[in-house]
This record gives sequence, C-alpha cells and structure tokens, in this order.
Amino acid sequence: MNDVFDIYTIIFIALAGFIFWRLRSVLGQRTGRERPPYDPFTARDPVRPAENVVALPSRKPEATVQTPAAPAEPVDRWKGVATPGSPVAIGLDAIAATAPDFDAKHFLTGARAAYEMIVNAYAEGDRRTLKNLLSREVFDGFEAAINEREKRGDVVESRFVSIDNAEIAAAEVRGRTVQATVRFQSKLVSVTRDKAGTVIDGNAEKVTDVTDVWTFARDVSSRDPNWKLVATEAGQ
Repeated sequence: MNDVFDIYTIIFIALAGFIFWRLRSVLGQRTGRERPPYDPFTARDPVRPAENVVALPSRKPEATVQTPAAPAEPVDRWKGVATPGSPVAIGLDAIAATAPDFDAKHFLTGARAAYEMIVNAYAEGDRRTLKNLLSREVFDGFEAAINEREKRGDVVESRFVSIDNAEIAAAEVRGRTVQATVRFQSKLVSVTRDKAGTVIDGNAEKVTDVTDVWTFARDVSSRDPNWKLVATEAGQ
C-alpha cells in the first residue's frame, strides 16, 4: 500500500510541475510595467486629440434679429364723420353694434334729403309727406302749426339755396331705438304772407343763414328701416 501511495504522489507532483511550467511560458513573467487593473471609480486621463486634425472654432447660434412691430394705428372707423374716441364716435359704435347695417355717411346723405323735404313740406302744408318722415309727436306739433296758419289764411314761401353742412352732433342707443342728432347749416329764402299777400315774416329777397339741430331715430326691432325726425331745435 505504501508503494502505491508513493507512486501516485510522485505522478501528481510531476503533473503539477508540468502545468506550472506551461502556464509560465504562456502568460510570461511580470516586469513591473504592466497596466494596472481597470478601476471604474478612478478618473480617466483626458483623450488626446488625433494628430493632423484641425479643431474648428465652435459656431455660436446666430442671434435672431426681430424687427419691433410697428404700433397698431387706431382704426378710423368713422373717418370724415367723427373724431376717433370722441363721444360721437363712441355713440356711433354703439349704434353699429345694435344695427350692423348702419352706415354713417349714407345716413347723413339721407338726413340732408329728409331735411329739405320736411322744410318744403311744412311750408306747403303737405301732411302726407310729413307723416312719413316725422314721429307721431313731432307730426302732431307740425300739423297743429299748419292748422293755425291755414285758419289765419297765411301762406309760407320757402326756397333752399344750399345746405352748406350737415354733421352728426350726437349719437346714442336707447333700448331698441338708435338715434342720431344732426346739425344742419343751410341758406334759405323764406317769407310768410297773410291772406292779403302782405309779408308778415321773412324776406323774399334775402338769403338767410339757418342752423337747425334735428334728431332722427329708428326702432331696430321694427321692420321699417326708415329713420324719423323725433325732435327739432334751433341751433346757434
């Protein structure tokens, strides 16, 4: 038994020596200049740029040049009719909000025509024309004056020379009614004669400057699109 043990011992020792020799010849010996083992927690040396590579300067993003927006000009909605921001312009804005079809210049054209028609109809005693152009209250006042004149036998002669100016002096909304006040400046020849033909008022040969301030109104809830005269006063 001891002989067998010694033989196996010798064999294992020889085999171990052979393996050690082979490993040494394959792996080599340490010289002291080997790279240390990798340590993930140790800061790495900076990477050196490759030779013959020209580093280009970093390009900064170009600044975007923004042209300041020009200040918005106020919209002159009522040009030629009312000054922007004035009480009249604000009133016209309110009318346009209630009646989107409102056109101030078209309204003034109609007001000028109505002014001349009403003055002439009153002088002639034309109640039918007046009734279509006046509110009920104003018509009643005009008709009463015509009746008194006719009872006395007086006759009014009126002739327009010109309407020099017509401008909107005020505008507002009252409920469903929109109204605008117009100041008329005109030249008129007017004379009143009694039943004997004697001039009792005015002058048939004189042109008179007349200023009237009339207020027109329209009910936007009505199907009638026409404006009617609702108030009159002599202007200065």
